[in-house]
Amino acid sequence: MPSVTPRKIELLAPARDIEIACKAIDCGADAIYIGPSSHGARAAAGNSIDDIARLVEKAHPFGVKIYATVNTIVYDNEIKSVEKLITDLYRAGVDALIVQDMGILRMDIPPIDLHASTQCDIRSVEKARFLASAGFSRVVLARELSAEEIARIHREVNVELEAFIHGALCVSYSGDCRASFATTGRSANRGECAQICRLKFDLTDGNGNILAPAAHYLSLRDLNRLDDVGTLIDSGASSLKIEGRLKDATYVMNTVAAYRKRIDEVIEKSDGRYFRSSWGNSSAGFKPDLDKSFNRGYTSYFFTQPGRDTRMASLATPKMTGNPVGNVVKIERGAIIAELKEKISNGDGLGYFTPEGIFKGFRVNRAEGNRLFPASAVIPPVGTKLYRNRDKAFDDMIDAAAPSRRISVDFKLLPVNYGIVLTATDERGLCVSSLLRIEELQKAKTPQFDSRRKVLSKLGDTIYRLGNLDDCLDDIFVPASQLTSLRRDVIKALDDSARATYSFRYRNKERFDVALPSEHITVHDNVSNRLAREFYRSHGATDIAPALEIEKKIHDDDLHVMTTRYCIRRELGACLLTSTASRLPKDLYLESPGIKLKLCTDCSKCMMNIYYTKRK
Repeated sequence: MPSVTPRKIELLAPARDIEIACKAIDCGADAIYIGPSSHGARAAAGNSIDDIARLVEKAHPFGVKIYATVNTIVYDNEIKSVEKLITDLYRAGVDALIVQDMGILRMDIPPIDLHASTQCDIRSVEKARFLASAGFSRVVLARELSAEEIARIHREVNVELEAFIHGALCVSYSGDCRASFATTGRSANRGECAQICRLKFDLTDGNGNILAPAAHYLSLRDLNRLDDVGTLIDSGASSLKIEGRLKDATYVMNTVAAYRKRIDEVIEKSDGRYFRSSWGNSSAGFKPDLDKSFNRGYTSYFFTQPGRDTRMASLATPKMTGNPVGNVVKIERGAIIAELKEKISNGDGLGYFTPEGIFKGFRVNRAEGNRLFPASAVIPPVGTKLYRNRDKAFDDMIDAAAPSRRISVDFKLLPVNYGIVLTATDERGLCVSSLLRIEELQKAKTPQFDSRRKVLSKLGDTIYRLGNLDDCLDDIFVPASQLTSLRRDVIKALDDSARATYSFRYRNKERFDVALPSEHITVHDNVSNRLAREFYRSHGATDIAPALEIEKKIHDDDLHVMTTRYCIRRELGACLLTSTASRLPKDLYLESPGIKLKLCTDCSKCMMNIYYTKRK
């Protein structure tokens, strides 16, 4: 049997800011993706170059990579500023850029490593192969791909694969959604998505007749592939990505800790086929529970075929409902009297559905057994089911946790003719030595091993923890102050060695031996500047349409705004390929104040295309 090259596995965590990033690292992340001051696809999550440079200093000693998201489209008048931004990120020590705009490959920038964002809409072997030839070392796959589809790309394309494992889902293929821009003027390709997919819509026929109760038909549940981590890695994904650059620290810490544990289990059972991509043992300081962090209910979203998910949408509400905890018995003097199956604490978040089907949340100001005093005026009807969507005790446990991460280092003490030598060898494979000159070695009157170990183990203000100590000094006496100085010298030497030997990956050379998936570049390719047009022309494009944000022509009828693998007909049990198709007419529309969308199924590809038809 031919030998298999071990594959490095990375847990990639989101960070809104440097504080959250540092907590993610301490909880076990192998890499962090974070937005710079602009062009980061999350306009509300920008960070300064100085902050990102400080994050690099925290991350690199552990081998943790820092990826900057420069994954919006770029306008012509922004090219120079983006070039400067990328140069500054390179100088700050960022390991790679996550990008969408092909114009970046024609910019005057340093040779920084490039990853193709999920905004590039990578759902085929042909697209992945072309982007690999263009110089990308990694492609971020569409969330909609199954294990089999990921495995095929892994077999046929020599490029690193990154796949999402957890978090919010876009109903449209990422990068191929113009709904926000068409309806509000806010472009998802510019990091300003208005999330119209989370709105409540009426489902109507061609004559405007309402076919089903108003619901959040385009609002998907959240992705959760905790149980599929092993299959995902076996399929070829090397970087497992958590969504959530707008999420708070408790969310990021909880998800990182949960997936760190599961990935480590897979690696441990892999017989050497997989290994972790960074170093250091993490202690989160709490027991993770994914059900406690924000979610709209979970789905594994097309990962298995046939999928085990019978439902993918969160039709009732785009908010987190949480778990049912009891029912309202009566309202008495401002208190909700409830029959509870779980203990409720002060500060918990509860919610309920009103008779109109609207989910309404409130904070518990005080809980006295089954008497709940809400912080706001709410009067849920008797019999109403209560849900807990914030467990304050759990959040407090995470907030109080002090996650830490340490690199194991082994020490060896040896006597030499002119003093003693302390050698340090750590799990990164680094080995350094430091000499303490002593004119004449003195014998101790009492055993010294325990006291020397105590001095050498005092590593609390460093990233290290003492592993093994091979003490060959026997009964030689060394003053604690001198041993402390020796320990500091060798730790500094380790830090210096780690910094000097840190390995960067640089941008791959662009090749022209792989054809574009299509020589016709359409609005779906989001071409927004002259450099992107030059890129596509150099690779054989014959006609290049501008991005909608450039054309700025919002037609009255039939503007294609979404392509989605999720199908409302299938969600409602009326798939056109089944005997239940007649439950709904062929022509379907979604209507909300100011918005009307036409749904067109493409059963040959098992997809749904959505068109913005007109303003009501």
